[in-house]
Amino acid sequence: MNTDLEKFDLACTYMKNDQNVSAYNLLVSLAQKELKKDDLKAGLYLLLASDCKAKQGKDAKEEFETAGKYYLRIAKKNNAESQYAYRCAAKCLLKAGQVDLAMKASEEAKKFIPKLVEERRTIVVVDDSPAITLRLRSYLEQLGYRDIKTTDNGKGALAIVSNLLEESQNPIILLDMEMPGITGDAVAKKLLEKKPDLSIILITADEKSEPRVRKTIGFGSAAFIQKPFTINELKNALDITENNRVR
Repeated sequence: MNTDLEKFDLACTYMKNDQNVSAYNLLVSLAQKELKKDDLKAGLYLLLASDCKAKQGKDAKEEFETAGKYYLRIAKKNNAESQYAYRCAAKCLLKAGQVDLAMKASEEAKKFIPKLVEERRTIVVVDDSPAITLRLRSYLEQLGYRDIKTTDNGKGALAIVSNLLEESQNPIILLDMEMPGITGDAVAKKLLEKKPDLSIILITADEKSEPRVRKTIGFGSAAFIQKPFTINELKNALDITENNRVR
């Protein structure tokens, strides 16, 4: 293989075929090369390698810790990428069990949030309950949001969000977990595969500790609201989402 891209393509093929040992070895090799160049791709390779290791039933804390400390190094060197790198560091270090370091990285990321007033983003409400949809629309309008799109099913959500992304928009998705057809966790996974930094707020009657909710949060969801909710809880979730947004 002549290029790193060819090696990465092969690693992805191994992953698709559940050849996780081969994929892991190739991804670690790619990561070690990029670590020397301080390239952000190193973090991606390490995270994919950790996924391969987890699929083998092994503890991936070492890979998460390496990725987290690597992102911290990048954050301290490059102001253009600092907020993104600090946020990645926080997530990786948290998964590695380095809670104190993760909290510090998260606090550092907040320092790079622009103080400019921005136009409110498009909101996509996905819920099969007309009552919940109406309540959300009312709350959102009170909070200053005007461009609000709604759908009562997962298929509709995928279509709406895909169209917005094609128009280079960056919407916030308020996503119900329990829906007929495609459930919210499946929708979240599909959307985050399309755009990993997409802003998704989960809305569910389940506890945050429920396995399905925890798994969906692990996919990369920005925030969580438990039914029944208040306008203040919605505002807090939206504020968290905006503060964690990749600029």
